Amino acid sequence: MGKYGRGDTSWFTHDRFGMFIHWGLYSMLARHEWIKHREERSDAEYQVYFDLFEPDMFNPKEWAKAAREAGMKYMVVTSKHHEGFCLWDSKYTDYKATNTPIKKDLLKEIVEAFRAEGLKVGFYYSLLDWHHPDFTLDGCHPLRNKAKKEEYDKGRDMTRYAQYMRDQVTELLTNYGKIDIIWFDFSYPGPNGKGRDQWESEKLVKLVRSLAPDIIIDNRLDLPGSGDIVTPEQYTPDKGMVDEDGNPVVWEGCQTFSGSWGYFRDEATWKSPKMCIEMLINHVSRGGNLLMNVGPTSRGYIDHRAMDRLASFGKWMKYNGRSIYGCGQAPSEFKAPDDCRYTYNPKTNRLYIHFFSWPFKHIHLPGLADKVKYAQLLCDGSEIHFSSTVAQTGMTSGSPSGAVTLNLPVVVPQQAGEVPVIEIFLK
Repeated sequence: MGKYGRGDTSWFTHDRFGMFIHWGLYSMLARHEWIKHREERSDAEYQVYFDLFEPDMFNPKEWAKAAREAGMKYMVVTSKHHEGFCLWDSKYTDYKATNTPIKKDLLKEIVEAFRAEGLKVGFYYSLLDWHHPDFTLDGCHPLRNKAKKEEYDKGRDMTRYAQYMRDQVTELLTNYGKIDIIWFDFSYPGPNGKGRDQWESEKLVKLVRSLAPDIIIDNRLDLPGSGDIVTPEQYTPDKGMVDEDGNPVVWEGCQTFSGSWGYFRDEATWKSPKMCIEMLINHVSRGGNLLMNVGPTSRGYIDHRAMDRLASFGKWMKYNGRSIYGCGQAPSEFKAPDDCRYTYNPKTNRLYIHFFSWPFKHIHLPGLADKVKYAQLLCDGSEIHFSSTVAQTGMTSGSPSGAVTLNLPVVVPQQAGEVPVIEIFLK
């Protein structure tokens, strides 16, 4: 179990696909969730957004429905981001949704909506808090270039702030039913940063484990051995992730549809539906999960661009989800051909080949000779003929030694979607 215990990741490595939700006051500025830092805004300059925050179109049932229809099985929502604003009715701060014009515990409604759709629930909780009166100046702070540290920090106490965090985490893990994931973000240790000592990470982890022994904790507390998952951000590892001893680790990539986590009105680098689906496949084929982010608007709805990408996931997952759920990295002896990715379900002993580019008539699968029982196009369950016969002349497409050749239709059914999948039943 290790010094800090271990959460239950069995459901996590089965479900593979979740929704990240970044939502807070920064949605009003609509140009990145780090905007207070980027534009070096003071609390006084930022106050107008708190005073006017009123998401009148807030309907988390629509968010949850979109997530479920996309094929997502869990969600993680920003209960508090770096700006310090809390979506719930915390008794430890006045900087919370119930004190804005909306006057609601927004987190409570989000949790209830997602649970009603059958999704597991996770909370993101920022270790940073640029609004809290005990949070000291550092290299990430909005006032890093405008205030003198000695003057700014006078009367501030990170020990009190660490207690504040534990008090709030206690609220989150006791007032909202069973929470499946807690996602702390983030540590930046060093002379002008903050890490385990400032967060009092060991106390925090012990508190979390005492309140929720099975909960999954991420790895951003600067406390080796305390995290259940590794969390690469905004990149896809090119192979399965391992620890310092070379053992596979449970990991989850967190990604955005565009370049921002919070709602960004003018962001233009939106990933195409095909790129998003390929991203999901790449994660699972390398043994990881994908946590795909949406940033709702300040009026409380998910904008059409994000809804379109979610719908694209759903359209593909409807017919191909079996190649994702319960699947992971294929055994090392199976080498996927160019422009293809394998996923593998160890319980059913089925191998899935995902085609990023559809070949003409044939494809050779190395190392699978005498190992294939049956093959079918996953989207419609139609048989795919195969052989492992070595070609005698240059006029036929025979299998190279040790390979199986799949005989492919020239055109795949429309429901195969952006990335066709063939399901291989292994002997």
